[in-house]
Amino acid sequence: MMQYFEWNLPADGTLWTRLKEDAKHLSEIGITAVWIPPATKGQNDQDVGYGVYDVYDLGEFDQKGTVRTKYGTKQQLKEAIDELHKNGIQVYLDVVMNHKAAADYTEKFKAVEVDPQHREKAVSDPYEIEGWTGFNFPGRGDNYSPFKWHWYHFSGVDYNQANKKKAIYMIEGDNKAWSNGVDSENDNYDYLMFADIDFNHPDVIKEMNQWGVWVTKELNLDGMRLDAIKHINNEFIKGFLGEVRAAKGKEPFYAVGEYWKSDIGSLDAYLAEQDYNVDLFDVSLHYNMYQACQDGRAFDMRKFLDDTLLSKHPEVAVTFVDNHDSQHGSSLESQIKDWFKPLGYGIILLNEKGYPCVFFGDYYGMGGKESPHRTIIDILLDVRKKYAYGEQVTYADHPDTVGFVRKGDKDHPGSGLALLASVGTDGYKDMDVGTERKGQVWHEVTGDIKDEVTIGDDGKARFTVRGGKLAVWVQKDADIKS
Repeated sequence: MMQYFEWNLPADGTLWTRLKEDAKHLSEIGITAVWIPPATKGQNDQDVGYGVYDVYDLGEFDQKGTVRTKYGTKQQLKEAIDELHKNGIQVYLDVVMNHKAAADYTEKFKAVEVDPQHREKAVSDPYEIEGWTGFNFPGRGDNYSPFKWHWYHFSGVDYNQANKKKAIYMIEGDNKAWSNGVDSENDNYDYLMFADIDFNHPDVIKEMNQWGVWVTKELNLDGMRLDAIKHINNEFIKGFLGEVRAAKGKEPFYAVGEYWKSDIGSLDAYLAEQDYNVDLFDVSLHYNMYQACQDGRAFDMRKFLDDTLLSKHPEVAVTFVDNHDSQHGSSLESQIKDWFKPLGYGIILLNEKGYPCVFFGDYYGMGGKESPHRTIIDILLDVRKKYAYGEQVTYADHPDTVGFVRKGDKDHPGSGLALLASVGTDGYKDMDVGTERKGQVWHEVTGDIKDEVTIGDDGKARFTVRGGKLAVWVQKDADIKS
């Protein structure tokens, strides 16, 4: 899949049109699904989409000073999705359900201040505050849904208008508490930002389930990327996906969750709670890449896959190098250094396992600057289409240099490859690509190595890689039809 946005895109309302015009190209390079940014109305026309105001406004109503969202109008979005579908590309919407922002008016209610590091610990007595929790959507009215939001639909806020104080306030009232089924960081990580939606409230559950079915049908979605799921009651997520999938009938509906934590135990537990019916981004693998690009030769590449979803649960692992949360300037900044990105993309795109995600910023660029990585990603995508088939055998026996071979399969004559990645000096691996390949001449396709190798009678050859680089070897002059 491709994540088709980055944090610093211009707020000019043109992304949906650009995506429509790009659909054919994306199909040609081998992209089979696109993860699009939140399409719902945010706080203003500059909002990336995570400061969500009205989930039913997809760029259709005059609200918060704008009809369009940062990315365009609802009509432009629907046209882009239609064009993607015509080109055989699925569409996954980024769905933000943890919180709401930019309320229409304040309300008074009782709340208690809690310790930010220990959310179950009160640091004040309950008292009346004035919070931004009233949502009546004057620009949309009752279109699509008559539901209006009030303080009792939320579990917490972070601002008291009455005294202008910023704090984490847990709302008091009948059946009010932080949700269970969330991450245990800070004792309970239900609260993240803005007005935190209470997924213990039956009316909220009903409304959000109805919205999930509505938006899926309205946009003809093939799946969703679920934002901030470690902050949302896991029972709600399970029920929400059940409702949406039931509405889709026999059509499959894909879901991947953003559970931003590198602790593999937490990811294990969440997957089990969801009965493995949702994929997760492999945050652990991303942080292994981050450590490797920081440490260079000091990093032990034999441990590259340690404690990752790719190694433990590859069937539900979405592998990525960077995304909008890790790029420079983001709250979770951990951007992979340029020298390592070819290695990272080679490993995820040519791997037998995992569902790789290409980041818009790495392919097209960030902040208006063109990416230096587009050429190598294009090469790797082409190799993926033509050669990355068959069984994988991994060679992880050296701290500097690791590699793997893909054996190819009968359905793709000439397929198969050998990959090497080095974080240290020049290296090599004697790797077995199969005795049926004896006498074949293989060459390196990134352009980094000009030498060729001939496969021996035993099916082996010595494949080389330059220090700090990626090398991908395939059969020369193979009659490949992608």
